[in-house]
Amino acid sequence: MDIQIITQHKIFKEEAFFPQCHASTLVRMKNDALVCAWFGGTHEKHDDVAIWYSVCKDGQWTDPKIACDTPNIPCWNPVLFSPDQEQILLYFKSGKNTKVWKTYISSYDAEKDTWGPIKELVEGDIGGRGPVKNKPIRLSDGKVIAPASIETADAWDAYVDISYDDGYTYKDFFKVPLDRSKLHGKGVIQPTLWESSPGRVHMLLRSSEGFIYRSDSSDYGMTWCETYPIDIPNNNSGIDLTRLEDGTLLLLCNPVGENWGKRTPLSLFSSCDNGFTWTEEVVIEHDEVNEDPEFSYPAIISCENQVYASYTWNRKSVAFVRLTVQKSSGS
Repeated sequence: MDIQIITQHKIFKEEAFFPQCHASTLVRMKNDALVCAWFGGTHEKHDDVAIWYSVCKDGQWTDPKIACDTPNIPCWNPVLFSPDQEQILLYFKSGKNTKVWKTYISSYDAEKDTWGPIKELVEGDIGGRGPVKNKPIRLSDGKVIAPASIETADAWDAYVDISYDDGYTYKDFFKVPLDRSKLHGKGVIQPTLWESSPGRVHMLLRSSEGFIYRSDSSDYGMTWCETYPIDIPNNNSGIDLTRLEDGTLLLLCNPVGENWGKRTPLSLFSSCDNGFTWTEEVVIEHDEVNEDPEFSYPAIISCENQVYASYTWNRKSVAFVRLTVQKSSGS
């Protein structure tokens, strides 16, 4: 497989708009415009942290602006989703910490470059509903399924949330089985999803166990097998993947097998057998010189052979990379 980096740069100048930022998300529109969002402010958990965004047209990113905010309550982990490549939905968390956060939703008016009012995604919910970091996907039967998780003081658990109206509301919430007797840490969170064939849905998960975990469903995400580790190391940091039209999976992660390990390098892996074996293709970014570098929390999307990704760059900016993928002869 031939994967080439076409462009790689920071979306905005470091610390030009806020001291710190993290947890980017990315969506592509029909006109090839891209929208990227992240949370930014004094630092993670600070009351001034809001959801910011930038739009890329003809290769140029606009200056970041605030999309949504909950005054005096920190915002977290935005997720962009377009049900039709015209409308854009923004989900994000708000709360003093992960145990009490709520999920909010807003929508984007591209002509006016404005975001609509925010509302709770599921009224009264605390902690879990809707996507937690990674994008929802549309299944072959038309439903939208979101990767969710809940973090309490003692345990982490993964869920899926199902929408029957293009992601505007979510109705069904299903827990992913996890055998805690086999764990050393809190568990698994922040799934990333794909559908390999009609009804067969899969997830990879961030874990506290030194490896990425996986679970599978054969009934459109209604029930899941017990999560199990795969052979890619995980540093207890965010991951994301995209599925190309030919079924190839591309996964971005920090392949570091230590709980709360370093968040470098950031590497791109491929799988041609539905995620059972993986090959490291490209090191997107790595720093072996500076103390405690961070290239983390990637978001990755694709269209035909074009791949787009964003990620945290040392908490000072958000980096963007565009790649092309070509199958090598015989692959």
